[in-house]
Amino acid sequence: MSLFAKLQQRQAEGRPIRIGLIGAGKFGSMYLAQVPRTPGVHLVGIADLSPNGARANLARVGWDVQRTQAASLYAAIKDGSTHIGEDWRALVTHPAIDVVVECTGHPIAAVDHCLEAFTHGKHVVNVTVEADAFCGPLLALKAQQAGVVYSLAFGDQPALICDLVDWARTCGFPV
Repeated sequence: MSLFAKLQQRQAEGRPIRIGLIGAGKFGSMYLAQVPRTPGVHLVGIADLSPNGARANLARVGWDVQRTQAASLYAAIKDGSTHIGEDWRALVTHPAIDVVVECTGHPIAAVDHCLEAFTHGKHVVNVTVEADAFCGPLLALKAQQAGVVYSLAFGDQPALICDLVDWARTCGFPV
């Protein structure tokens, strides 16, 4: 079963993957443009130092304003909308969030966000590649110890390089 088919199945079963996004700037906006077109995913909350900037980016990529008016994370979960706020800790500690997508572009903050997310049993997709370049092995170890997945975002150079190496090895080429 393909990834897309699995996401469609989760959508049909009413059990989407619940996402918390930290950072709705440049990279976060790229993700935000994809969310409405991806089945089986519910962006429960966005934490950004500038909630108004996050709202502007959501509008720029075509989100319906009504979809982003949840007063809290709990309200967003209840009605399928998205909450926007400044409190990243609320996202990583919320029991219903499955995956945290870290998109701040700030390596030190990103490491803090990842470690705190692991502590609360959250899987992490880290788009802030500088944090991985600086602390990747430690982050991977901490995630493993917490029993969660730590991943880079597909599409950034390191993730593409890893994929290319996997492909070459699968084809039998020495790398």
